[in-house]
This record gives sequence, structure tokens and C-alpha cells, in this order.
Amino acid sequence: MKSIVLGGGVIGVTTAYYLAQEGHEVVVVEARDQLGTDATGGNAGLIAPGHSFAWASPAAPRMLLASLRGQATAIRVKPRLDPKLASWGLQFLRECTTTRAEANTLIKLKLCKYSQGQLNQLAAAERIEFEHVQRGAAYLYRTEADLELGVKKMDLLRCHGVPMNVLDAKQVAELDPAFASAGDTFAGGIHVTSDASGDSELFTNELADRCKGLGVQFELGVTAERFVTDGDSVRGVQTSKGLMRADNYVLALGIQSPFLSKTAGQRLPIYPAKGYSLTADIIDPEAAPKVGGVDEATLVAWSRFGDQLRMSSTAEFSGYSRDWKFSDFSNVLKTGREIFPRAVDWDGARMRACLRPMTPDGPPIIGRGKHTNLFYNTGHGHMGWTMACGSSRILTDVMAGRKPALDLRGFEVRSRRVAA
Repeated sequence: MKSIVLGGGVIGVTTAYYLAQEGHEVVVVEARDQLGTDATGGNAGLIAPGHSFAWASPAAPRMLLASLRGQATAIRVKPRLDPKLASWGLQFLRECTTTRAEANTLIKLKLCKYSQGQLNQLAAAERIEFEHVQRGAAYLYRTEADLELGVKKMDLLRCHGVPMNVLDAKQVAELDPAFASAGDTFAGGIHVTSDASGDSELFTNELADRCKGLGVQFELGVTAERFVTDGDSVRGVQTSKGLMRADNYVLALGIQSPFLSKTAGQRLPIYPAKGYSLTADIIDPEAAPKVGGVDEATLVAWSRFGDQLRMSSTAEFSGYSRDWKFSDFSNVLKTGREIFPRAVDWDGARMRACLRPMTPDGPPIIGRGKHTNLFYNTGHGHMGWTMACGSSRILTDVMAGRKPALDLRGFEVRSRRVAA
């Protein structure tokens, strides 16, 4: 059984691994010359079921409106004549009810929890080192009022099995002495004890080496252009290297997925959210955090990768450009200097922008579509690192004809969500 996996990020490589374990002859096609360089390499590093909340919520329209008025917000949109953004945005707004937000959050949470378990098993079995830190994650609040609201919000996750402790300012500093350098910035926090962090780009490349040992072939610098279909099956994929044929095809192309799926007659509700991240060298190990987390006021997230600190923030809906300017990182730099002032070389921080494949409702797209041999594993948005192993394990079960561990309702291949 030959399978072509389209996409060389953490989703595509984990899919390739599980399929190879099933005995498939696997080829991974990736347009870039390296693996895991876009959303996989540009995230905050958190493995965070404790942050599974759907972005489409009752609070989101107010934030987007504030963004349109020029205010600095964590989720922002740049007005543009873009029919794709308009269509996606209307679907997003339909999901911004309390009922839909809760339902979408719980769908994501189930996948995140399952996936974290699969990641731990895979990393142990293959002895993959990827700066994995399992000390939980700290979600920090600057005022008592915000902490109280955060506890109420987190109650949804707590009631569905996410372990957490509410901390006052003193306990936050005791959890990680690096937080003490923030002074009285934080009134308290929520420590989700089961969350973790790790370098997803390093993990992806280490896993790719294991895949090669299983016979997986990687075609780098090759662009998938269109599917060649015949009735209800795919006969091949036309690439910049020529026509490639297989028994099965898996679409894991992130933000490029809708363009390729359209050639097979399937529209996907995926639009890019630009994220900004920086990586800085640690100069004072004691002042750098060992526990990953999020400043809930600025929505800046961080993780420690050995002797480096990764920080990330912002979701900007502004099209398909990865261009950035220094001012785009003002929120990250201001927060970093405020809470970890002596920890890293802020002046030497390396900056990048990536594009995260967002669905309007939040859950990714996993499963079989209109064609008998075309499968989807895409649209994971800002949670791709957390969801990767679970999504790929589920898809492999579907392709093998087994019942997956999770109910696939909520992850269906779709052009829009039909309200229940």
C-alpha cells in the first residue's frame, strides 16, 4: 500500500510515521527545502490542553472591532478586499455564541488530551529528545478581577478532566522563581499541572529521521499543484516534479490545503492567521522561566528550549504574506522585558512570522472526503503542535478501517459547519 502525504510540518510527518508503522510505503511531499519551517517552527512551544479554548467566542467580535479601530489586540484583522476572508469571517462570527464556543472548545479539548498521550508514547518509544518540559503551564493574570474571571473560564476545562491549581502571587513565584522578577505584575495564576512544552520543529526533524529508518521517502522542494481525479477516486497528484501516483493521498498542507483540495472539488474553510514569534538566547539561566505559560493580559506565550527562550503572540488576519516589521513584535518584546528583564539577550532576539491554518469553528479537519482514497489532516490552527500525534493516529486508524479512539463528529471534512 503506497501513500503520499502532502505537507512536511509536524502534522504531515506524524502522519507519515504512523502510516509507515502500519506497513505503508510512504512518500512525503514538501514545497520547502526543510521540514517544519512554517507554523510548526513558529509556535510558542506549549503542549497545552489547558488552553484549548475556541477563538470564536462571545468576546471575539469586540476584540476584532477594537482591532479595526486601531487598538492593539491579540487577535486583529487588517481590512482588505478579500472574498476568502469575508466568507471565513462570516462563518467565524456565526460560531461566536456561548453554546457554539463551549461545544467547539470541548471538541478541541478531547483531541488535545488524547494527542498529548500519543506524543508521550511516541517520544518514549522512539527516544526522541525535543526539549520536553513536563512541569505544567502557568496562565498568569495581572489583577484579582481578571484572575477570578479566568478561574470561571477555566472551570469548563476543569470539569472535563484538566487538573489545575489556582495560585496567588506568592505561589506563582514559588512555582518558578523566574516569575519573581516580574515583581507585582501578576496578582496570581492558574497552574495546569498536565500541560507541557517542547520544540516542535526539533521533534518533527527527529521524527523524520525515524521515518527514514522505516523507509519513508521525503521529496523536499517539490510543490503539489493539483489532484488528478477519476470519478470518486484520486489517480495522482501533479507536482513540480511531475505526476506522482499512490493508493492513498493525505492532505496535510496547512494554509495551502484549500487550494489543492479545490482541484478535487472540495472546499475547505481554512484561512491563515499570522503569528509572530521570537527566539532569544538565555544569558541568566536562573532568571529564565522553566515553566511555560501565558500572560493572559497580553496573550504572550513562552516556552524554554534548553538555552533559548521562545515567545509568541498575536493572530493577524491579513492574507497570505509572511512579511513582518519590527513593530509587529512590540507586544512580545514589551511583555518579555517586563516579566523576564534579565533572562535573555533581547537585543539579539531572532524574529519570524508564520501562517497558522485556522478553521472558523476551531476543530481541525480529519478524515475521508468525497473521494475513496483522499484523506484530510489539516486546519489545526494555533494548536497543531498539541494536536499533531492524536490527529495523525486517528487518521491512520480511519485509513486502516479501525474505529478511532475519538468520535469523528466535529472533525468532519467540511466547507462549513452545520449547526447541531
